[in-house]
Amino acid sequence: MKNLLKTKNFYFVLFTDFIIIILSFYASYLIRFEFNIPEIHFNEFLKALPLIIFIKMICFFYFHLYQGMWRYTSLFDIFNIVKAVAVSSVTIIIMILWIHHFIGYPRSVFIIDSGLTLIFVAGTRGGLRLYYAKTSGVDIFPIIFRRKLGGKKLLIIGAGSTGEKVIREIQGNPGLNIVPLGFLDDNPEKRGKTIHGVEVIGTVDQMANFVHLFDEILIAAPRTDGQKMRKMVSLCKATGKKFLTIPAMGELIDGKISIKTARNVTLQDLLGREEINLNKDSISVFLKNKKILITGAGGSIGKELVRQVARFHPRSIALIDMSELNLFRVEMECNQHFAYIDIRAYLVDIREYNAISRVFQIIKPDVVFHAAAYKHVPMQEMNPWEAVKNNVMGTRNLVQLSNINKVDKFVLVSTDKAVRPTNVMGATKRIAEMLTACTNTVSPSKYISVRFGNVVGSSGSVIPIFREQIERGGPVTITHPEVTRYFMSIPESAQLILEAGAMGEGGEIFILDMGNPVKIVEMARDLIRLHGYEPDRDIAIQYIGLRPGEKLYEELITQGEGIVKTNHKKIMVLKGSLCNLKSLNKDINELIEVANSFNRDEIRKKINEIVPEYKAE
Repeated sequence: MKNLLKTKNFYFVLFTDFIIIILSFYASYLIRFEFNIPEIHFNEFLKALPLIIFIKMICFFYFHLYQGMWRYTSLFDIFNIVKAVAVSSVTIIIMILWIHHFIGYPRSVFIIDSGLTLIFVAGTRGGLRLYYAKTSGVDIFPIIFRRKLGGKKLLIIGAGSTGEKVIREIQGNPGLNIVPLGFLDDNPEKRGKTIHGVEVIGTVDQMANFVHLFDEILIAAPRTDGQKMRKMVSLCKATGKKFLTIPAMGELIDGKISIKTARNVTLQDLLGREEINLNKDSISVFLKNKKILITGAGGSIGKELVRQVARFHPRSIALIDMSELNLFRVEMECNQHFAYIDIRAYLVDIREYNAISRVFQIIKPDVVFHAAAYKHVPMQEMNPWEAVKNNVMGTRNLVQLSNINKVDKFVLVSTDKAVRPTNVMGATKRIAEMLTACTNTVSPSKYISVRFGNVVGSSGSVIPIFREQIERGGPVTITHPEVTRYFMSIPESAQLILEAGAMGEGGEIFILDMGNPVKIVEMARDLIRLHGYEPDRDIAIQYIGLRPGEKLYEELITQGEGIVKTNHKKIMVLKGSLCNLKSLNKDINELIEVANSFNRDEIRKKINEIVPEYKAE
């Protein structure tokens, strides 16, 4: 309040309201008596005026009409004005009834006065908003006055909440030099309607009818399924104009939709994965003010886990990675976007027990997300000893140290390749799952595994390889025409890991809903088209046969595993099975000893003893 009294604008608006109150009350008498007020009623007007001013000014202060920034007057401020006028008018009527019993006071005067006060007070605020908008260069009526002027003419697909935010940003920022031409939307009820003056001019199928009117297309429909997105992309390409899309909320670090976040359409958009609804309250309890440790923090999943965890304001995040470059990059990103969080980076190999133990002693984490792993299937087939040391021994180091340091929760990031594994990578991740579940039976800490399939665009995945091949002019190499995989986006996988971690009670293996499996050859064709080429004509597709350890399709559960639904439609859980940690550790010790022999056959044989369902191909 003290700061308010120091501003000149406050006194200006206060004086304006004072004049409005007097004029409104006087005008109500003029209207009631057809602009010829009898002397007796004019005297009544003068007697009541001080009371009217006093009550209205009190109500205006009470409903915070002088605390807003008038250049940004919004519907919220208008609603406060309505409340202030309504309460003050009712109070005035009660007071006049109590003091004068309405003798000599026409009742209609107070009703007229209420309406005039609302119109004048709201009008002055709106006028100030328009004035400041004009002086700051904001175009108040962009469609009426800007279509004939220069600027990039933008056609927007999707007349929904995302499209509305885009229009609001364009109108509030003339420096963008963009003219919104109109919306396309397949909802027939929206045809002819407007959003902030921008009309829905047709359906997506009618895009070609407007091709001579626009310069660029923006797809503002982040929740569109894959089939519809493919149709939109095809129609956009047919126009020959540049087209961009607004990413889904999960991709945005600050969660704010902006035209500045528009990017090229990616394969991830064509998958059309449904947007995730997180239980933010439970995740907040899980992470807020907690000390978090993330292994593999510089990798694709680890980096996204860092971003998603930071949204819930932990006390600190410890970044662990054995790649100097990856660790540097994720640390720099954190310093730029999450400066308010205590971020510490540790260049550590999880296979080194003493080194990782030192980090635990320094950090004393509450929650550990273990995303570090060797995951390239053919590479691990050729170097199985490295898979054992990293995926098994490294996991055991973290599991044991989490128990010793009384970590609240340990979350293992696993893979669908751990189900009936046909390769060393999958089998070693299955051992990591078993180790995590077994430790849960003897530790006060809660140990959880989260199992999911491939992630679009992750390091070492097929998508970056396809991109490089397309940029070189092809051919795009695919192992087999029938090979299929489950896919989800990096943000989606990280968000569901947090959700599963929050709901986990210990000992579970959570399975993420991967949707329907996708044929790799169809993904390749989509990616080729996104690059502006036609598959089999501009870019050849070549089949090279399955590589060591690969199979045609992946699974998420093994026969006999009891799967149970959770309260999140995209997360299921497997019932825990009995295990003996002492026996498992003995087997792991023997496996590590065999790994040190660098004998591939002996390593696979020992893995098969621990994981009977492992069948090397």
